[in-house]
Amino acid sequence: MLGFLFPGQGTVRVGMGAWLRRRAVARERLDLVDVLLARPISPLCARGPMERLVATEHAQVAVTACNLAALAVLEEEGYEAAVVAGHSVGELSALHAAGVLDLAQTVRLVETRSRLMAEVGVTGGMRAVMGLPVARVEELAEAASAPGEPVVVGLENAPGHVVVSGALPALDRLTELATDASKIVPLRVGNAFHSPLMAAAVPGWAEAVRAAPMREPRVPVVPNVTGEPTTDLGLLREALIAQLTGRVLWTRTVAAIEGSVPGVEVGDSKVLTGLSRRAEARCLSMADPTTLRRLARGVAA
Repeated sequence: MLGFLFPGQGTVRVGMGAWLRRRAVARERLDLVDVLLARPISPLCARGPMERLVATEHAQVAVTACNLAALAVLEEEGYEAAVVAGHSVGELSALHAAGVLDLAQTVRLVETRSRLMAEVGVTGGMRAVMGLPVARVEELAEAASAPGEPVVVGLENAPGHVVVSGALPALDRLTELATDASKIVPLRVGNAFHSPLMAAAVPGWAEAVRAAPMREPRVPVVPNVTGEPTTDLGLLREALIAQLTGRVLWTRTVAAIEGSVPGVEVGDSKVLTGLSRRAEARCLSMADPTTLRRLARGVAA
């Protein structure tokens, strides 16, 4: 048994999904996602252009399509999850892997989420702050915020890897204040996700999530906003809503999974694998062509 970790929007890149199309079961899954979306997301994954692919309304469904295709490969190989988690929009893929959402509902919710977030009128961004503890980044965010221009810690990705999210002027002020940071890197995203600037999308998102048919999970799910495994369907539903503006507690999530089973990053990305290694946790990536062979030999990490 393994822990399945599903990447999110920040892992999007041109060429993603190419290796998955070598497997019939993955091609079928990607083609089905295109049908459910009523638009061809797979060609955009493969060929870009990057400027269109990174747009919120495309990036979230593109990453999800690859997540679902990679999951199909693992399932065909006979691997099962003991626990699942997804980073940001990857949480919807995790809920599908746990049996909470069927495939069609997963795709529809991702499309709804991406549309609502793309329609938010305010403009913001996200930046990775490398080399500082969370507490110090929180101090910087508080100092850089101003009325109508918030900036918050949006993602606790790994020790020394924190992402701030907020208004562009506030991000600039934080960058100026962070003289003790080793590195600050702007992220190629469409807005200030996991921050108060996403508040306008919450009512529509909450309505969609509460209306979506869901089943009791087969295995524990680790929600972003708690970082603790649970099989409580009511909690999972509300955590999915809170996640839109709430902080992603990925460091805590990895620790919770590492305490039980090795992890496998299920998608076409190595980002979560890298974050796991920063936390000294075991993880393999399905984007690595050797992973299936290593799993077959019983090498879990």
